[in-house]
Amino acid sequence: MDLQLSGRSVVVTGASRGIGFAIAEAFAAEGARLTICARNTEALESARRQLAEASSDLETQTVVADVTSAADCEQVVEAAVQRYGALDVLVNNVGGTVREGTLDERWQGTLAANLFSVLHMSETARPHLTRSDAAAIVNISSIYGRESGGAAQYNASKAAQIALSKSNAIEWIADGIRINNVAPGSVAFPGGSWGRRLEEDPEGMRRFVEQEIPGGRFGTPEEIATVVVFLASPQASWVVGATLNVDGGQSHSNI
Repeated sequence: MDLQLSGRSVVVTGASRGIGFAIAEAFAAEGARLTICARNTEALESARRQLAEASSDLETQTVVADVTSAADCEQVVEAAVQRYGALDVLVNNVGGTVREGTLDERWQGTLAANLFSVLHMSETARPHLTRSDAAAIVNISSIYGRESGGAAQYNASKAAQIALSKSNAIEWIADGIRINNVAPGSVAFPGGSWGRRLEEDPEGMRRFVEQEIPGGRFGTPEEIATVVVFLASPQASWVVGATLNVDGGQSHSNI
């Protein structure tokens, strides 16, 4: 299937490793022109080199940025538009749970990563996306935004992210911008939280998988990326405001 993404200008946040890197890699395989960002310069450059090794024709640029900062969001979007003359797809992948600090610091930090980064990146990208003939935003959420689970600040912020995405999807489709969410279950990769737990407590993780994941294993970043790229493509033209679980049956919600 031709996903019609060749030559499209795509921004992926948090793309230096894990799910974000796999998403960038999947877009690169479709011939997209990439702008990838992350906070760590060294990790971001390593990601760029890996992408370049996979495809000599790849057009990619890196932007060191913290998208919990509105100013950095503007920097990322502006870089994409300046380099490629357009912006067609935005993937908001940054997220996580702040577990250290005061109550306010934990909640504000988690909301900044999971909700406000999506808000600011999307609003900054919006005027440029309206000029595209196939504009799309895909937000990486979590099954724990659709149902109870995880730390309270994570659960609440991911639920808010899904609500924001749905509201924007209904409003922005009039401007030709499709917005959808992908909700991963437990995904393991080197350096990630589940990857570390697998190394530290393999027996505990075996029991977790047996009890919690009907598919019988952890998901992979590549499995998330495949769904993201499809939702971002014109082939998903009638999918608007959806939140799609990619979780091996782990979630328990009926909807």
